[in-house]
Amino acid sequence: MGKKIFSGVQPTGNLHLGNYLGAIKNFVELNSDKENDCIFCVVDLHAITVKQDPKVLKNNTQETVATFIASGIDAKKSIIFNQSGVTAHSEAAWILSCVARTGWLSRMTQFKEKAGKDKEKASVGLYSYPVLMAADILLYDATHVPVGDDQKQHLELCRDIAQKFNNDYEVEDFFKVPEPLIQKEFSRIMSLKDGTKKMSKSELSDLSRINLTDDTDQIINKIKKAKTDPLPMPLSTEELKKRPETKNLIGIYSSLTGLPLEKSINEFSGKNFSEFKESLSQVLVDKIGPISREIKKLLAEKSFLNQILLEGCEKADKIASNKMKKIHEIMGF
Repeated sequence: MGKKIFSGVQPTGNLHLGNYLGAIKNFVELNSDKENDCIFCVVDLHAITVKQDPKVLKNNTQETVATFIASGIDAKKSIIFNQSGVTAHSEAAWILSCVARTGWLSRMTQFKEKAGKDKEKASVGLYSYPVLMAADILLYDATHVPVGDDQKQHLELCRDIAQKFNNDYEVEDFFKVPEPLIQKEFSRIMSLKDGTKKMSKSELSDLSRINLTDDTDQIINKIKKAKTDPLPMPLSTEELKKRPETKNLIGIYSSLTGLPLEKSINEFSGKNFSEFKESLSQVLVDKIGPISREIKKLLAEKSFLNQILLEGCEKADKIASNKMKKIHEIMGF
């Protein structure tokens, strides 16, 4: 039996290899399964929990859609839309915020990390956005949600909200309680400059990441300069435990080739890093190069991207509005 899948990506712009291997590659695989119904949302309402330049936000939204399409997501098979284009998300978030408990939200570790030391200056939206995330998912009766380590807690909150609503209003199974689709090993890609830090667009050095818009020369140069250690290539997975940069690079190679980690290690065991880096660069060029070229081509066709969003919003709104109508009936509106 097929899955009904919902997943959202923030329009941060300049998506990189970590975004691709951590989420988008998985989206493509889910989209390719004929049994699945997939909804991919550009969550621009989540993005405004911190101040955004309106023009940049719009461009980033288009770039995210371009990346979806360039990576292989079929807009005819799946729904691709931007969150702000379906007003039911905001309305459902308010209703669900009246169901969620403040104690639940106060335990969300990501707010503490993002707000930093001065929590008093963080927006209310940053504090409550896990409720909006729950609304995103529950409006579409999603059965499964792809999550990484940093989102597991938010999905648990979504499940709690769904169950409490169903119990409070005595509507068994009205909101489907979604299951997590846990990302595979090495879906968490680390910085090319520090194997203990997650790959991020916020890191100052562009050499720390492979951007999905990088050309062949940029990819080769970044891998050549990627941090390693003075030891030869490892002979076993055990050796990787204390070698974060090596573990990260071999993990990238395994993820892109589809080879198990052990086979990737055996392929290069005892060899020097320069030989491995040449192979890794070639794999990246083969996999990321076509995506990069297609993204650039699509970004020159903004009207095409806008049409995908418009059609996606119409499809999503039809589903979400129908769910909101039922919510109104349950609540006496």
